[in-house]
Amino acid sequence: MSTLRIAVIGGGAAGFFGALACAQTNPEAEVHIFERTPKLLSKVRISGGGRCNVTNAQTNPRRLSEHYPRGGQALRKAFQQFGSRETMDWFTQRGVSLKSEADGRVFPVTDQSETIVHCLMQEAHDRGIRLHTKCGVTQLMPLQPGFRLSFSDLRTQDFDRVLIAAGGHPQARAYDWLRQLDLQVVDPVPSLFTFNVPVHPLKSLSGVSVPTAQLQLLDSAQPKKAVQLGPLLVTHWGFSGPAVIKLSAWEALQLHELNYHFKFRINWIPEWHEEKLRAHFHEMRQLHARKQVTTHALFQLPNRLWQALVHQAEIPEQVRWSELPAKASHALTQMLLYNTYEARGKTTFKEEFVTAGGIDLAEVDLSTGESRRHPGLHFAGEVLNIDGVTGGFNFQAAWTTGYLAGVHMAHVG
Repeated sequence: MSTLRIAVIGGGAAGFFGALACAQTNPEAEVHIFERTPKLLSKVRISGGGRCNVTNAQTNPRRLSEHYPRGGQALRKAFQQFGSRETMDWFTQRGVSLKSEADGRVFPVTDQSETIVHCLMQEAHDRGIRLHTKCGVTQLMPLQPGFRLSFSDLRTQDFDRVLIAAGGHPQARAYDWLRQLDLQVVDPVPSLFTFNVPVHPLKSLSGVSVPTAQLQLLDSAQPKKAVQLGPLLVTHWGFSGPAVIKLSAWEALQLHELNYHFKFRINWIPEWHEEKLRAHFHEMRQLHARKQVTTHALFQLPNRLWQALVHQAEIPEQVRWSELPAKASHALTQMLLYNTYEARGKTTFKEEFVTAGGIDLAEVDLSTGESRRHPGLHFAGEVLNIDGVTGGFNFQAAWTTGYLAGVHMAHVG
Protein backbone atom coordinates (compact mmCIF):
# COMPACT_ATOMS: atom_id res chain seq x y z
CA MET A 1 0.00 0.00 0.00
CA SER A 2 1.43 3.37 -1.04
CA THR A 3 2.03 6.15 1.48
CA LEU A 4 -0.85 8.60 1.85
CA ARG A 5 0.29 12.00 0.51
CA ILE A 6 -1.35 15.03 2.16
CA ALA A 7 -1.05 18.67 1.09
CA VAL A 8 -2.00 21.50 3.43
CA ILE A 9 -2.34 24.87 1.71
CA GLY A 10 -1.67 27.61 4.25
CA GLY A 11 0.88 27.79 7.06
CA GLY A 12 -1.30 29.45 9.68
CA ALA A 13 -3.08 28.19 12.78
CA ALA A 14 -5.67 26.06 10.96
CA GLY A 15 -3.15 24.65 8.50
CA PHE A 16 -0.67 23.67 11.20
CA PHE A 17 -3.31 22.12 13.42
CA GLY A 18 -4.72 20.16 10.48
CA ALA A 19 -1.30 18.90 9.50
CA LEU A 20 -0.42 17.95 13.09
CA ALA A 21 -3.71 16.12 13.66
CA CYS A 22 -3.25 14.24 10.41
CA ALA A 23 0.34 13.23 11.19
CA GLN A 24 -0.59 12.16 14.73
CA THR A 25 -3.55 10.08 13.54
CA ASN A 26 -1.58 8.47 10.70
CA PRO A 27 2.18 8.58 11.39
CA GLU A 28 2.85 6.88 8.04
CA ALA A 29 1.27 9.72 6.05
CA GLU A 30 3.53 12.12 4.17
CA VAL A 31 2.28 15.57 5.17
CA HIS A 32 3.31 18.83 3.48
CA ILE A 33 2.47 22.43 4.42
CA PHE A 34 2.68 24.98 1.59
CA GLU A 35 2.82 28.66 2.55
CA ARG A 36 2.96 31.36 -0.14
CA THR A 37 4.71 33.94 2.10
CA PRO A 38 8.19 33.71 3.66
CA LYS A 39 6.77 33.34 7.20
CA LEU A 40 4.83 30.55 8.86
CA LEU A 41 2.23 31.27 11.57
CA SER A 42 2.41 35.02 10.97
CA LYS A 43 -1.02 35.76 12.45
CA VAL A 44 -0.22 33.68 15.54
CA ARG A 45 2.86 35.84 16.06
CA ILE A 46 0.97 39.16 16.13
CA SER A 47 -2.21 38.01 17.88
CA GLY A 48 -3.09 39.75 21.13
CA GLY A 49 -0.40 42.38 20.70
CA GLY A 50 2.26 39.67 20.48
CA ARG A 51 0.90 37.71 23.44
CA CYS A 52 -1.24 35.29 21.36
CA ASN A 53 -4.83 35.00 22.52
CA VAL A 54 -4.91 31.21 22.07
CA THR A 55 -8.59 30.61 22.81
CA ASN A 56 -11.38 31.56 25.19
CA ALA A 57 -12.06 29.97 28.58
CA GLN A 58 -15.73 29.35 27.67
CA THR A 59 -15.91 25.54 27.39
CA ASN A 60 -19.66 25.06 26.89
CA PRO A 61 -20.07 24.31 23.14
CA ARG A 62 -23.42 26.09 22.87
CA ARG A 63 -22.23 29.22 24.64
CA LEU A 64 -18.94 29.16 22.78
CA SER A 65 -20.77 29.03 19.44
CA GLU A 66 -22.77 32.17 20.35
CA HIS A 67 -19.67 34.31 19.74
CA TYR A 68 -19.64 33.73 15.98
CA PRO A 69 -21.66 36.12 13.78
CA ARG A 70 -21.12 33.71 10.87
CA GLY A 71 -20.87 29.94 11.38
CA GLY A 72 -21.91 29.66 15.02
CA GLN A 73 -24.66 27.10 14.49
CA ALA A 74 -22.45 24.88 12.33
CA LEU A 75 -19.61 25.12 14.86
CA ARG A 76 -21.70 23.96 17.82
CA LYS A 77 -21.41 20.26 16.92
CA ALA A 78 -17.79 20.69 15.95
CA PHE A 79 -17.02 22.17 19.39
CA GLN A 80 -18.57 19.08 20.98
CA GLN A 81 -15.87 17.05 19.23
CA PHE A 82 -12.97 19.47 19.76
CA GLY A 83 -13.57 22.72 21.63
CA SER A 84 -11.69 25.16 23.80
CA ARG A 85 -11.16 22.61 26.61
CA GLU A 86 -9.50 20.21 24.16
CA THR A 87 -7.40 23.03 22.73
CA MET A 88 -6.12 24.04 26.17
CA ASP A 89 -5.39 20.40 26.99
CA TRP A 90 -3.50 19.97 23.70
CA PHE A 91 -1.12 22.83 24.48
CA THR A 92 -0.65 22.03 28.17
CA GLN A 93 0.16 18.40 27.32
CA ARG A 94 3.00 19.75 25.20
CA GLY A 95 4.45 21.87 27.97
CA VAL A 96 2.71 25.20 27.33
CA SER A 97 1.33 26.72 30.54
CA LEU A 98 -1.80 28.77 29.93
CA LYS A 99 -3.69 31.37 31.94
CA SER A 100 -7.23 32.76 31.73
CA GLU A 101 -7.83 36.47 32.21
CA ALA A 102 -10.92 38.06 33.74
CA ASP A 103 -12.60 38.57 30.35
CA GLY A 104 -12.14 34.90 29.40
CA ARG A 105 -9.19 35.34 27.05
CA VAL A 106 -6.56 32.60 27.33
CA PHE A 107 -2.86 33.36 26.86
CA PRO A 108 0.40 31.49 27.43
CA VAL A 109 1.78 32.28 30.90
CA THR A 110 4.86 33.72 29.19
CA ASP A 111 2.72 36.38 27.47
CA GLN A 112 4.79 35.65 24.37
CA SER A 113 3.29 34.42 21.10
CA GLU A 114 6.62 32.77 20.31
CA THR A 115 5.76 30.20 23.00
CA ILE A 116 2.83 29.02 20.87
CA VAL A 117 4.79 29.29 17.62
CA HIS A 118 7.66 27.26 19.06
CA CYS A 119 5.26 24.58 20.31
CA LEU A 120 3.63 24.19 16.89
CA MET A 121 6.94 24.25 15.02
CA GLN A 122 8.51 21.72 17.36
CA GLU A 123 5.51 19.41 17.04
CA ALA A 124 5.69 19.70 13.24
CA HIS A 125 9.37 18.80 13.35
CA ASP A 126 8.75 15.85 15.65
CA ARG A 127 5.94 14.57 13.40
CA GLY A 128 8.09 14.83 10.27
CA ILE A 129 5.88 17.40 8.56
CA ARG A 130 7.54 18.97 5.53
CA LEU A 131 7.36 22.77 5.50
CA HIS A 132 7.53 24.84 2.30
CA THR A 133 7.59 28.66 2.35
CA LYS A 134 7.42 31.06 -0.63
CA CYS A 135 5.42 28.32 -2.29
CA GLY A 136 2.02 29.55 -3.44
CA VAL A 137 -0.59 27.28 -5.02
CA THR A 138 -2.02 28.70 -8.25
CA GLN A 139 -4.34 25.89 -9.27
CA LEU A 140 -5.94 22.76 -7.85
CA MET A 141 -7.15 20.10 -10.28
CA PRO A 142 -9.26 17.12 -9.14
CA LEU A 143 -7.98 13.78 -10.41
CA GLN A 144 -9.55 10.34 -10.23
CA PRO A 145 -8.55 9.90 -7.44
CA GLY A 146 -6.58 12.66 -5.72
CA PHE A 147 -5.57 16.16 -6.74
CA ARG A 148 -2.89 17.91 -8.76
CA LEU A 149 -1.47 21.15 -7.39
CA SER A 150 0.22 23.76 -9.56
CA PHE A 151 2.67 26.06 -7.80
CA SER A 152 3.87 29.60 -8.40
CA ASP A 153 7.25 28.27 -9.58
CA LEU A 154 5.40 26.29 -12.30
CA ARG A 155 5.95 22.90 -10.65
CA THR A 156 3.09 20.41 -10.23
CA GLN A 157 2.64 17.69 -7.60
CA ASP A 158 -0.06 15.08 -6.99
CA PHE A 159 -1.60 14.37 -3.60
CA ASP A 160 -4.21 11.98 -2.26
CA ARG A 161 -5.91 14.58 -0.09
CA VAL A 162 -5.75 18.34 0.27
CA LEU A 163 -6.59 20.70 3.12
CA ILE A 164 -7.18 24.31 2.11
CA ALA A 165 -6.43 26.55 5.09
CA ALA A 166 -5.31 29.61 3.17
CA GLY A 167 -6.97 32.10 5.54
CA GLY A 168 -9.37 34.93 4.85
CA HIS A 169 -8.72 37.66 2.32
CA PRO A 170 -10.33 41.08 1.89
CA GLN A 171 -10.39 40.81 -1.93
CA ALA A 172 -13.02 38.61 -3.62
CA ARG A 173 -10.62 37.79 -6.47
CA ALA A 174 -8.41 35.90 -4.01
CA TYR A 175 -11.03 33.13 -4.08
CA ASP A 176 -11.18 32.81 -7.89
CA TRP A 177 -9.05 29.66 -7.92
CA LEU A 178 -11.61 28.00 -5.63
CA ARG A 179 -14.56 29.19 -7.70
CA GLN A 180 -12.98 27.29 -10.61
CA LEU A 181 -13.86 24.11 -8.66
CA ASP A 182 -17.54 25.11 -8.85
CA LEU A 183 -17.48 25.99 -5.14
CA GLN A 184 -19.82 28.67 -3.82
CA VAL A 185 -17.95 31.56 -2.22
CA VAL A 186 -19.50 34.29 -0.09
CA ASP A 187 -17.77 37.54 -1.08
CA PRO A 188 -15.59 38.76 1.82
CA VAL A 189 -16.25 41.92 3.79
CA PRO A 190 -14.21 43.24 6.75
CA SER A 191 -15.09 42.28 10.30
CA LEU A 192 -13.52 43.43 13.60
CA PHE A 193 -12.77 47.09 13.00
CA THR A 194 -12.95 50.42 14.80
CA PHE A 195 -15.25 53.33 13.98
CA ASN A 196 -13.90 56.49 12.35
CA VAL A 197 -15.70 59.65 13.44
CA PRO A 198 -13.81 62.52 11.75
CA VAL A 199 -15.57 65.23 13.74
CA HIS A 200 -16.62 64.54 17.32
CA PRO A 201 -16.51 66.57 20.54
CA LEU A 202 -14.49 63.99 22.49
CA LYS A 203 -11.42 64.02 20.25
CA SER A 204 -9.33 65.74 22.91
CA LEU A 205 -10.01 62.78 25.22
CA SER A 206 -8.03 60.28 23.14
CA GLY A 207 -6.99 57.41 25.43
CA VAL A 208 -9.88 57.81 27.88
CA SER A 209 -11.85 54.60 28.41
CA VAL A 210 -14.80 53.24 30.37
CA PRO A 211 -15.08 49.62 31.56
CA THR A 212 -18.67 49.14 30.37
CA ALA A 213 -20.61 51.06 27.75
CA GLN A 214 -23.50 50.09 25.51
CA LEU A 215 -23.26 50.70 21.78
CA GLN A 216 -26.26 50.61 19.48
CA LEU A 217 -26.29 50.84 15.70
CA LEU A 218 -29.26 52.98 14.72
CA ASP A 219 -31.66 51.75 12.01
CA SER A 220 -30.26 48.21 12.11
CA ALA A 221 -31.88 45.34 10.22
CA GLN A 222 -31.28 43.05 13.22
CA PRO A 223 -31.91 45.15 16.36
CA LYS A 224 -30.98 42.44 18.89
CA LYS A 225 -27.44 42.07 17.50
CA ALA A 226 -27.14 45.82 16.97
CA VAL A 227 -26.61 46.41 20.70
CA GLN A 228 -23.31 45.41 22.30
CA LEU A 229 -21.82 45.90 25.78
CA GLY A 230 -18.19 46.17 26.76
CA PRO A 231 -15.20 48.41 27.38
CA LEU A 232 -15.06 51.50 25.17
CA LEU A 233 -12.03 53.57 24.22
CA VAL A 234 -12.02 57.12 22.84
CA THR A 235 -9.39 57.57 20.10
CA HIS A 236 -8.16 60.50 18.06
CA TRP A 237 -9.95 59.02 15.01
CA GLY A 238 -13.17 57.94 16.75
CA PHE A 239 -13.95 54.97 18.98
CA SER A 240 -12.45 51.56 19.66
CA GLY A 241 -12.48 48.89 22.37
CA PRO A 242 -14.33 45.55 22.68
CA ALA A 243 -17.81 47.10 22.50
CA VAL A 244 -17.01 48.65 19.11
CA ILE A 245 -15.18 45.58 17.81
CA LYS A 246 -18.07 43.26 18.74
CA LEU A 247 -20.62 45.56 17.12
CA SER A 248 -18.51 45.73 13.96
CA ALA A 249 -18.51 41.93 13.74
CA TRP A 250 -22.24 41.40 14.25
CA GLU A 251 -23.11 44.23 11.85
CA ALA A 252 -20.29 43.62 9.35
CA LEU A 253 -22.56 42.96 6.36
CA GLN A 254 -24.87 45.91 6.97
CA LEU A 255 -22.04 48.34 7.66
CA HIS A 256 -20.39 47.26 4.42
CA GLU A 257 -23.64 47.93 2.56
CA LEU A 258 -23.74 51.39 4.15
CA ASN A 259 -20.17 52.02 2.98
CA TYR A 260 -19.28 52.60 6.66
CA HIS A 261 -21.37 55.76 6.87
CA PHE A 262 -23.78 55.22 9.76
CA LYS A 263 -25.06 56.57 13.06
CA PHE A 264 -24.58 54.87 16.41
CA ARG A 265 -25.49 55.64 19.98
CA ILE A 266 -23.38 55.34 23.12
CA ASN A 267 -24.92 54.75 26.54
CA TRP A 268 -22.08 55.59 28.92
CA ILE A 269 -23.92 54.20 31.98
CA PRO A 270 -25.94 51.17 30.74
CA GLU A 271 -26.95 50.08 34.24
CA TRP A 272 -29.02 53.28 34.58
CA HIS A 273 -32.33 54.24 32.97
CA GLU A 274 -34.03 57.63 32.62
CA GLU A 275 -36.33 57.45 35.63
CA LYS A 276 -33.56 56.25 37.92
CA LEU A 277 -31.26 58.96 36.56
CA ARG A 278 -33.78 61.74 37.13
CA ALA A 279 -34.23 60.58 40.73
CA HIS A 280 -30.47 60.56 41.22
CA PHE A 281 -30.11 64.10 39.86
CA HIS A 282 -32.87 65.21 42.25
CA GLU A 283 -30.92 63.62 45.09
CA MET A 284 -27.76 65.45 43.98
CA ARG A 285 -29.65 68.77 44.23
CA GLN A 286 -30.56 67.94 47.81
CA LEU A 287 -27.32 66.40 49.08
CA HIS A 288 -24.70 68.27 47.06
CA ALA A 289 -26.47 71.54 46.36
CA ARG A 290 -23.36 73.74 46.47
CA LYS A 291 -21.09 71.51 44.38
CA GLN A 292 -20.46 72.46 40.79
CA VAL A 293 -21.86 69.96 38.31
CA THR A 294 -18.68 69.91 36.21
CA THR A 295 -16.30 69.18 39.08
CA HIS A 296 -18.20 66.32 40.65
CA ALA A 297 -18.01 63.33 38.26
CA LEU A 298 -20.73 60.75 38.77
CA PHE A 299 -21.14 57.03 37.94
CA GLN A 300 -17.38 56.43 38.24
CA LEU A 301 -16.84 58.04 34.83
CA PRO A 302 -13.42 59.53 34.17
CA ASN A 303 -13.38 63.21 35.17
CA ARG A 304 -12.42 64.42 31.70
CA LEU A 305 -15.22 62.44 30.08
CA TRP A 306 -17.79 63.70 32.61
CA GLN A 307 -16.72 67.29 32.04
CA ALA A 308 -16.92 66.85 28.26
CA LEU A 309 -20.44 65.39 28.47
CA VAL A 310 -21.54 68.21 30.78
CA HIS A 311 -20.11 70.67 28.26
CA GLN A 312 -21.98 68.91 25.42
CA ALA A 313 -25.16 69.36 27.46
CA GLU A 314 -24.37 73.11 27.37
CA ILE A 315 -24.17 73.41 31.16
CA PRO A 316 -21.93 76.34 32.18
CA GLU A 317 -18.90 75.43 34.26
CA GLN A 318 -19.97 77.46 37.32
CA VAL A 319 -23.48 75.96 37.65
CA ARG A 320 -24.11 74.18 40.96
CA TRP A 321 -26.42 71.20 41.40
CA SER A 322 -28.98 73.34 43.21
CA GLU A 323 -29.08 75.69 40.22
CA LEU A 324 -29.35 73.04 37.50
CA PRO A 325 -32.45 73.81 35.38
CA ALA A 326 -34.76 70.99 34.32
CA LYS A 327 -33.86 71.58 30.67
CA ALA A 328 -30.14 71.20 31.42
CA SER A 329 -30.78 68.12 33.53
CA HIS A 330 -32.66 66.58 30.60
CA ALA A 331 -29.82 67.46 28.21
CA LEU A 332 -27.28 65.78 30.50
CA THR A 333 -29.48 62.68 30.65
CA GLN A 334 -29.47 62.57 26.85
CA MET A 335 -25.68 62.88 26.75
CA LEU A 336 -25.23 60.03 29.23
CA LEU A 337 -27.80 57.59 27.82
CA TYR A 338 -28.22 58.52 24.15
CA ASN A 339 -24.93 60.09 23.03
CA THR A 340 -25.15 59.87 19.22
CA TYR A 341 -22.31 59.99 16.67
CA GLU A 342 -21.91 59.58 12.92
CA ALA A 343 -19.22 57.27 11.59
CA ARG A 344 -17.64 57.85 8.22
CA GLY A 345 -15.25 54.99 7.79
CA LYS A 346 -13.39 52.25 9.64
CA THR A 347 -9.88 51.34 10.74
CA THR A 348 -8.38 47.85 10.95
CA PHE A 349 -8.20 46.55 14.51
CA LYS A 350 -4.49 46.49 15.45
CA GLU A 351 -2.42 44.60 12.84
CA GLU A 352 -4.98 41.84 12.48
CA PHE A 353 -7.72 41.58 9.91
CA VAL A 354 -10.68 39.24 9.97
CA THR A 355 -13.17 38.81 7.17
CA ALA A 356 -16.78 37.73 7.02
CA GLY A 357 -17.12 35.55 3.93
CA GLY A 358 -15.30 32.68 2.27
CA ILE A 359 -16.33 29.15 1.27
CA ASP A 360 -20.09 28.78 1.82
CA LEU A 361 -20.67 26.38 4.72
CA ALA A 362 -23.31 24.56 2.67
CA GLU A 363 -20.36 23.25 0.62
CA VAL A 364 -18.70 21.56 3.60
CA ASP A 365 -19.40 18.89 6.21
CA LEU A 366 -17.93 20.81 9.14
CA SER A 367 -17.54 17.68 11.31
CA THR A 368 -14.85 16.52 8.86
CA GLY A 369 -14.09 19.70 6.93
CA GLU A 370 -14.69 17.74 3.72
CA SER A 371 -16.12 19.21 0.53
CA ARG A 372 -19.52 17.82 -0.43
CA ARG A 373 -18.58 18.14 -4.12
CA HIS A 374 -14.98 16.90 -4.05
CA PRO A 375 -14.26 13.96 -1.70
CA GLY A 376 -10.76 14.24 -0.26
CA LEU A 377 -10.75 18.03 -0.42
CA HIS A 378 -11.02 19.67 3.01
CA PHE A 379 -11.28 23.20 4.38
CA ALA A 380 -10.37 24.79 7.72
CA GLY A 381 -10.02 28.21 9.31
CA GLU A 382 -10.87 31.60 7.91
CA VAL A 383 -11.10 30.43 4.30
CA LEU A 384 -14.56 29.24 5.43
CA ASN A 385 -17.45 31.64 5.94
CA ILE A 386 -16.82 31.63 9.69
CA ASP A 387 -15.77 34.53 11.87
CA GLY A 388 -15.89 35.24 15.57
CA VAL A 389 -15.75 38.30 17.75
CA THR A 390 -12.51 39.27 19.46
CA GLY A 391 -11.45 37.23 22.49
CA GLY A 392 -9.76 34.10 21.14
CA PHE A 393 -12.79 32.88 19.20
CA ASN A 394 -11.27 33.10 15.72
CA PHE A 395 -8.27 31.03 16.76
CA GLN A 396 -10.58 28.49 18.37
CA ALA A 397 -12.48 28.08 15.10
CA ALA A 398 -9.11 27.54 13.39
CA TRP A 399 -7.95 24.90 15.90
CA THR A 400 -11.31 23.10 15.78
CA THR A 401 -11.80 23.00 12.02
CA GLY A 402 -8.13 22.21 11.42
CA TYR A 403 -8.10 19.36 13.93
CA LEU A 404 -11.29 17.71 12.64
CA ALA A 405 -10.17 17.98 9.01
CA GLY A 406 -6.73 16.62 9.85
CA VAL A 407 -8.03 13.57 11.70
CA HIS A 408 -10.47 12.72 8.90
CA MET A 409 -7.87 13.15 6.13
CA ALA A 410 -5.55 10.72 7.88
CA HIS A 411 -7.83 7.71 7.57
CA VAL A 412 -6.96 5.21 4.86
CA GLY A 413 -9.77 3.88 2.65
